[in-house]
Amino acid sequence: MKNIFFIALLSLLAFNCKNKAEAEIKTVEVATANTAQKLDPNAIYAKAEFTVEGMTCMMGCAKTIENKLAKMDGVKSAKVDFDKKLAMVEYNEAMVTPENLTETVALVSDTYKVSDMKTVDSFSTGKACDANCAEACCANKTAEEKAACDQDCKKACCAEKA
Repeated sequence: MKNIFFIALLSLLAFNCKNKAEAEIKTVEVATANTAQKLDPNAIYAKAEFTVEGMTCMMGCAKTIENKLAKMDGVKSAKVDFDKKLAMVEYNEAMVTPENLTETVALVSDTYKVSDMKTVDSFSTGKACDANCAEACCANKTAEEKAACDQDCKKACCAEKA
């Protein structure tokens, strides 16, 4: 009788303690932004462009900054171009200032620095010229020709790189 009891106890322990790892389901509440922002049709929207220094990657840096700017109250649209290090934001002038945009970028990380903040009528779409671009394409011209074609020369260099 002892042997039968011992075998039953041993088999009960063996089959009940399987060390089977089951997925534990947890419910976590996440605060979500209101994706359907209400835009005031009577508001005056301004467009700002500025350089963001300190970005090291497109997904981690540029997209994070873009999302933070886009979630701001009063921001109609935000786009951050990692390659050009350029942020383009359309915002309600009554609710957002350029200083607010600078502060928001700085709050994402201390490594990001905003510079060259300017209000524009339309966003830049062309590729940025290199610092030596004008010199390279105007190298064989006289001083007078260089002065006369400086802007055209930069555009030509940009067109070549685009």
